[in-house]
Amino acid sequence: MRLHVRGRALPGDVPTDLWVVDGRISTEPVDGADTVFGASEDGWILPGLVDLHCHIGLGERGGVDFDEAIAQAETERDVGVLLVRDCGVPIDTRSLDDRPDLPRIIRAGRHLARPKRYIPGLSIDLDDEKQLPAAVAEQARLGDGWVKLVGDWIDRQIGDLAPLWSDDVLKAAIDTAHSHGARVTAHVFGEDGLPGLIQAGIDCIEHGTGLTDETIALMLEHGTALVPTLINIENFPGIADSAARYPVYAAHMRDLYASSNERLSAVREAGVPIYAGSDAGGMIRHGRVADEVEALKGIGMSADEALGAACWEARRWLGRPCLDDGASADLLCYAEDPRVGPEVLNRPDLVIMRGNTFRPR
Repeated sequence: MRLHVRGRALPGDVPTDLWVVDGRISTEPVDGADTVFGASEDGWILPGLVDLHCHIGLGERGGVDFDEAIAQAETERDVGVLLVRDCGVPIDTRSLDDRPDLPRIIRAGRHLARPKRYIPGLSIDLDDEKQLPAAVAEQARLGDGWVKLVGDWIDRQIGDLAPLWSDDVLKAAIDTAHSHGARVTAHVFGEDGLPGLIQAGIDCIEHGTGLTDETIALMLEHGTALVPTLINIENFPGIADSAARYPVYAAHMRDLYASSNERLSAVREAGVPIYAGSDAGGMIRHGRVADEVEALKGIGMSADEALGAACWEARRWLGRPCLDDGASADLLCYAEDPRVGPEVLNRPDLVIMRGNTFRPR
């Protein structure tokens, strides 16, 4: 199949012609190509979207069957998400890699937590925190270059968010991951778990609602990135309402929610790299990365910055190509400017993935 698309490529709004042959992008003309977009009017072309925090294989009650996992992946594809960084699921989704009609998944293996310190059934729970480096090594082997830690969660003995790991164990675990060629990210809602994780060399923080001026400075010093999952933060008041037995924790979650916009705006203003992740699966339905892009504008990102956080900048951070000559043909075509808002970004006119065309349902 030989294809041709014409439009303004993002970033840069550069008038561009691209050809697709044998599933790869060519920036040089290809004979006999069928023009499938841009024949009679201008449009926009961008690399396939990325959801940096997405759980394909996870549902509201834990792991799902493979038919549901496939349906989740199809939902992401139809809104233009062609690359997913999976942030932990309790099922093995590797068989989905054999499906050329589904997004590529970069896996982080299973969440690593302590007993009764995370959502039941989702994590591998370690009885002794000293087991963490070995567990990290195993998940690095099973994953695709990432490992996911639970950095904080409610400690029912104290009735509030608290870190799961001591600083020296975190340092050993993160060093172990790096020695195995893997990066590490962590779920963190509150304040207290952040210094140890960042100073141990963690690569990314998920959520980050407890960031302060001091820990933002540490992120800059250590080169730590943030995936704030803004649309999931909207669930904090409901989480607090459901935790009446733990009034300190409930009040803490409400406080984190109330200050989240100010805190995360400060992260962006400081220059910490921020990427878009919806946290789809569980409490967030799939196919909402466009809403996350829109939410990023609310913490001060321009339309280009916000889209880049779910597209070209995200791909570069993950070491994946964009609209490069010879790259896998994973791109989106829009008749309207996708930076306008989710009503456009969520509805690509044409999806090309691995050189195959899809008209979103």
